[in-house]
Amino acid sequence: MANPLEKLDIVEIFKKRTRHPYRPRASDIVEQIFPDFKAINPTGVSLIAGSCNFQNKKLYVIGQQKPRPEDLKSKEDLKRLNYGMLTSDDHSQILRILKRAKTSDPDRTFILSLIDTYGADISMYSAQRFQAFFIAHLIKEFLTIPVRTISIILGEGGSGGALAIQVTDMRWQLEDALYATAPPESMASIVFRDATRIRDALTILKPTAKELKNLGVIDRIVPAPKDVTDVKEMSDNIRECLVKSIKDLSRVRIKRLIKKRQVRAKHYGLSKGSGKFYDIRRFIEKPIKMAFHKPPPDIKIVNYSSLTEVSDDYGRMEQKEITKEYIECGGLSGQEKRKNGCGKLIPLKDFLDNHHVCPECGYSYILGATGWIDCLADTGSFHELYRNLTVDQLLAEEAITGYYRDFLARQEGRSHFKESLVVGSARIHHFRVVMVISEFYYCGGSMGVVFGEKFRRAVDYAIQENLPLISLCCSGGARLYEGISALMQMVKTIESVNRLKRHGLPYISALADPSTGGAIASYAALGDVIIAEPGALVIFAGPRVMKSSGFEVEEKLVRSDYLHKISAEIYGNLDYYHEIRGIQEICERKDMKLAIAKYLELYKRTNYRPRKRAKKSSARSHLF
Repeated sequence: MANPLEKLDIVEIFKKRTRHPYRPRASDIVEQIFPDFKAINPTGVSLIAGSCNFQNKKLYVIGQQKPRPEDLKSKEDLKRLNYGMLTSDDHSQILRILKRAKTSDPDRTFILSLIDTYGADISMYSAQRFQAFFIAHLIKEFLTIPVRTISIILGEGGSGGALAIQVTDMRWQLEDALYATAPPESMASIVFRDATRIRDALTILKPTAKELKNLGVIDRIVPAPKDVTDVKEMSDNIRECLVKSIKDLSRVRIKRLIKKRQVRAKHYGLSKGSGKFYDIRRFIEKPIKMAFHKPPPDIKIVNYSSLTEVSDDYGRMEQKEITKEYIECGGLSGQEKRKNGCGKLIPLKDFLDNHHVCPECGYSYILGATGWIDCLADTGSFHELYRNLTVDQLLAEEAITGYYRDFLARQEGRSHFKESLVVGSARIHHFRVVMVISEFYYCGGSMGVVFGEKFRRAVDYAIQENLPLISLCCSGGARLYEGISALMQMVKTIESVNRLKRHGLPYISALADPSTGGAIASYAALGDVIIAEPGALVIFAGPRVMKSSGFEVEEKLVRSDYLHKISAEIYGNLDYYHEIRGIQEICERKDMKLAIAKYLELYKRTNYRPRKRAKKSSARSHLF
């Protein structure tokens, strides 16, 4: 039989097949294959959840479902912008189902995920209910659950919404389905500032089944029906794949499957050579000192030796030092009118000493990695690790497009560092720790393959040296230029955190402004303790993305102060939040170091005990 995709290019596949309005939905497949399916208290219209018997096994089915044309007839339906995207309520329900599956006979139980979504719900409703945290905890659960798991991408797999239930033992994708870091329209808008450049976006995203199989994101490809609307042929193809998956997975012990999940997660984004040799090559630099204590590149500095305009403080009696530099609170380079801050002139030295926070009104600028190192680490104690690790060392040459190289070239000079994650060993009030710090001034602190690999190596180093891990999240999201490889770094960092916790080591997560995208929906949400600076934006999809998608945004409700307040309500609703605890503490930058030391002291005095090292244990001193 002729392949229905042979004469179509990727844009035609996307428009005519992947997003065909009458493409079969998850409920159609369930109805065709599982006649005894029993729903488990669905929370909304986008989640299909239940159990059935299949091949003499108990099967828990979790499905995402886009709306059909007939579902969008009324004005109310059209206003439901999150139709087809799972909410925090839905994710809570899935965690409940996974918990139930754990209690079933592991040799007779399977979990099946059917994926077809633009992404996770980004409405204010879900954002205020820790949507990003739910995604992180779901990925964590799928990585560790002692049950055999299968996933199938039916149509569209979008962002963390798909990833939350896709990290399984056997991963399938329909031949004409697409799985990407972001919908192509969003990708084109962000990267090219032109939503019509879908073809260019798809070229970068590499979302097809064949491409993803080569990258190790999926295992096998389900043949597409000749007629995209043919429910029976699609269901028959999926049934055949399910039978094969259950047969193959039943032969492997669950402990081995869990180990394979971990190994797979570690290798995401390593399309070039990797292994012990690469881990040994730790590029340890000299301690980072106050020499890099400088303002971020976007702040406008006012020098009174060349000031020609009448300033806002005209008429004040106090004298200014003629050669002294000041900043106008809220002023940004290239921005004529101030939008934030009090507008007062602050001596640059006072501003830097206060970690880029106005001492008058408390308005804060984004703090780069050097600033956070100065803020948190004892002076001269930070030794950087893996400094020279680059994209070229990890990704195959053909995976780095011209667009990406141009983007990286534009980052030169904006930061002292070479990537968006800085890792190293340090001391915090004399406690030895491993630190991983986002560098917002390099590619917006975005998560890419180097970010994920450096995080993994930092965790390995913490385990090797038996040290606590401190992370500082300040990120704008995934590195879209790297396509699906960037998205999979969420899995890689979560697996790393799991490994750290298996060794009983403390993990403290600090959230800076902004903490968004894949970073907050992965490692940053999994700290034993989560501390946030005042006013930090903590959300999966940023306000600009929300507004462009038609969602209403009230930023103060997704800032750390408000989320900390509602975190207090979690303990009254643990059945909903499961292991999520939100934000435990709000702490100003100048007090963050002491706050972290407080928790390190608690670990020392209570539950944390260092294990004895087999070799050279006497050569190193540990405070714990």
